[in-house]
Amino acid sequence: VIWRASRTPLGVATLALRGCADGSVRAAAWGEGAEWALDQVPALCGGTDDTGGFEPAQHPLIAHLAHRHPGLRLSRTDLVFDALISSVFEQKVTGLQAFGAWRRVVTGHGTRAPGPTPRPMFAPPTIDGWRRIPSWEWHRAGLEPPQSRTIARIAARGTSLVSALLAAPDTEGVDRILLSRPGIGPWTSAETRIKAFGDPDAVSVGDYHLAHEVGYALTGSRTDDDGMLELLSPWAGHRQRVIRLLGAGGPREPRRGARLHPEDHRFR
Repeated sequence: VIWRASRTPLGVATLALRGCADGSVRAAAWGEGAEWALDQVPALCGGTDDTGGFEPAQHPLIAHLAHRHPGLRLSRTDLVFDALISSVFEQKVTGLQAFGAWRRVVTGHGTRAPGPTPRPMFAPPTIDGWRRIPSWEWHRAGLEPPQSRTIARIAARGTSLVSALLAAPDTEGVDRILLSRPGIGPWTSAETRIKAFGDPDAVSVGDYHLAHEVGYALTGSRTDDDGMLELLSPWAGHRQRVIRLLGAGGPREPRRGARLHPEDHRFR
């Protein structure tokens, strides 16, 4: 069973998903936002993902991976504010650091999720709740001042920002709005669009590992962001789909050293 706690437009909801042997998904939800969460299940499971125009035969590896993973779909949450905030958490740190900081902040300032959860779970704070988190809590969680200041600025105009993002005609419009905000660059915009809207073409330019991984998988050697974009250009409109396929089964470059050790700036 997969459990998910969310702050939906109708209130906090806990969602439980169970995959069945016939390929279907059974869902149950609790809380004020339960109805919204259940209505969202098809999109969350990739049911609204449109693969039209995707041509995997442009490269033999992508053709092989598409054949091997025919059920791969891009999901969407439609919770754009939480997607944006979580992406800011992930700026310039390891995933382990970002997830740890998110857990600490959400547990301390979020709302206890309803329902028979296997352990205590918490939904993220309200927009105003994010704005009211004191500076020392960000420090204790391990977030750097640029990240916490960006979150405070986003939360200060969060309601109008969410309205603008949801009213954007397409993901390119979402990208333009996000990039106009201080502290939000191409990487954060792409990560937000991937999570919230399942953008099939978003590429997280500026990622520490992504260009190397794409280059190695498609050519056998590393590349930079410009090289990655050139390699992905045959699949314009579906570049994120190609990245997901590579992540699902593409070749990985052998490790040549220890993992990057997370830095902790809290006690300096």
